[in-house]
Amino acid sequence: MKKIKYSMLAFLGLVMVFTSCNDSGKKSSGALASNNAEKVYVAPGEQDEFYAFMSGGYSGNLTVYGLPSGRMFKEIPVFSQFPTSGYGYSEETKPMLNTSFGFVPWDDSHHPDISQTNGELDGRWIFINGNNTPRIARISLTTFETEEIIEVPNSAGNHSSSFITENTEYVVAGTRFSVPVPQRDMPINEYKGNFKGALSFISVDPEDGRMDLKFQIMMPGFNYDLSHPGRGKSHGWFFFTTYNTEEANSLLEVNASQNDKDFIAAINWKKIEEYVNNGGGTIMPANYAHNVYRDENHTATSTMKKEVLTVDPTKVPGAVYFLPTPKSPHGCDVDPTGNYIIGNGKLSADLTVHSFDKMLAAIEGKKFDGEAYGIPILKFEDVLAGTVKSGGLGPLHTEFDGEGNAYTTFFISSEVVMWKLGTWEVIDRKPTYYSVGHLMIPGGNSRKPFGKYVVAMNKITKDRYLPTGPELEHSAQLYDISGDKMELIYDFPTHGEPHYAAGIPAELIAPKSQKIYKLAENEHPYAVTTPDGAKVVREGKEVHVYMSMIRSHFTPDNIEGIKVGDKVYFHITNHEQDFDVPHGFAMIGANNSELLIMPGQTKSLVWEPKQEGVWPFYCTDFCSALHQEMQGYVRVSPANSNIDLSWSLGE
Repeated sequence: MKKIKYSMLAFLGLVMVFTSCNDSGKKSSGALASNNAEKVYVAPGEQDEFYAFMSGGYSGNLTVYGLPSGRMFKEIPVFSQFPTSGYGYSEETKPMLNTSFGFVPWDDSHHPDISQTNGELDGRWIFINGNNTPRIARISLTTFETEEIIEVPNSAGNHSSSFITENTEYVVAGTRFSVPVPQRDMPINEYKGNFKGALSFISVDPEDGRMDLKFQIMMPGFNYDLSHPGRGKSHGWFFFTTYNTEEANSLLEVNASQNDKDFIAAINWKKIEEYVNNGGGTIMPANYAHNVYRDENHTATSTMKKEVLTVDPTKVPGAVYFLPTPKSPHGCDVDPTGNYIIGNGKLSADLTVHSFDKMLAAIEGKKFDGEAYGIPILKFEDVLAGTVKSGGLGPLHTEFDGEGNAYTTFFISSEVVMWKLGTWEVIDRKPTYYSVGHLMIPGGNSRKPFGKYVVAMNKITKDRYLPTGPELEHSAQLYDISGDKMELIYDFPTHGEPHYAAGIPAELIAPKSQKIYKLAENEHPYAVTTPDGAKVVREGKEVHVYMSMIRSHFTPDNIEGIKVGDKVYFHITNHEQDFDVPHGFAMIGANNSELLIMPGQTKSLVWEPKQEGVWPFYCTDFCSALHQEMQGYVRVSPANSNIDLSWSLGE
């Protein structure tokens, strides 16, 4: 009997163990509990479901991550020099960083947005703004390289950017800091009434994406903080939050927070476009750079533009209206239907939701509550769709899941709040760690969000990762939103300070991703398409080295006849035609960076030898078992020597 009793107890114990292990009704709250770990695990050889493109903030670049894994795949250089690839150092890419202020090799990148067709992500290009030196960049999602950068005149603090209309007709660039237009010497305390804000509409060619500054709307001197386009029924409109409607110029944390309500500016860009196309607007002198990189010759050119078309909104009746919005609104978001415009007042605990339909009715009924600088102010009650009584503190940004739900970040109370469009009911709230700014749902800024995940981009990391001195990388957190409630499932670090992100299913981009550049199509003027074309040419004190590279050899690999004081241009063509076989090039004493040269591509590096001797160059990217043998030498002789140029071709 004792044996039977002990056997029964053992059996019951095993049943309890297995039952507790498989109790689906009990979930661990830990982010790495087994069920959550499975949700983010991407097995070796498998690939992520989504691309996430995160702004690099003060890195000036754009970073590419996989979701749900949180693995960083690439940093795309945009506004900053990038020694990993030689962007901004090579002769071909230096022109990308030209501005009216000169060569500016850094910026503060904030808000990426992916091109759309009929309001849905098409995966052709991604745009991002430079906040400091006002610029907009276009990056190809085929090559993942920056193809174009246009500077924005009459602007400062290019913050409410770079959001696009639903057929990528325009990418906008809204100024955060109002400035005198045109710029001039004047007392800062005469700000009010004299400074202007500029909302720039940059057209995008539907075939090649080429940008052109079509027109600028010269607005009152408020701070234009963020923006989003209308879509669906509201296509043809653009919405910008404003703060500092007080037009204060000092101690803004106090003086720009006096008014109970600021504005969302509603811009009927279709009406302004018609006005401009019919000859309206004023051309004024300007000076701004337009930089374009071409894959055909792997080279950028920079052009200085000398004029811009400006529009006074009071000259276009029905084009611009102000929607009162509490209080110092930051985020400005439009739901997938295009009917709801959400203004998140960062000094208000509640979320204000305006109705596009009600806005049109109020305009039709002339339900105005005065004007500001000739622009009609609509009555708050007549455009209000509803208020979300959130109970949170510091609401900032809202995204949408396509299922009628909205998700808003709260900076002060460090949380994401999920609520229902139409009923304004709070459904769920989850903490973030810590001080969340932006958030992103793949496709959340489009007619067709893909749901499934929301990524919170937090400003403070503190105890989330192993300490690395006084500063940590910023924390991103991944929430599963496929169920009725949000579930925090993963933390991962992000580079720079992401201000916003754009996500897209991998299946829309990966099949179109370029693997190589065809060597036969290389139009670079210094390209060497066959090894026997390698040579060294002297033009006075300039020396041009036409060089080829392939596993594991440079042609030429030894060069003599270079003199102290020469300016040596290495023009190097990678002859590989196999995916993922770049080669590097580094020259001792070069005052720039190495180059990373893709298969079929040509890049140029300048070296100015200061000392006599024999100096090596080598490949920086491990390419084969004979990588260490991929090297060469340059002999540098005195400036007054008469040694002729000579080189070896691997004989």
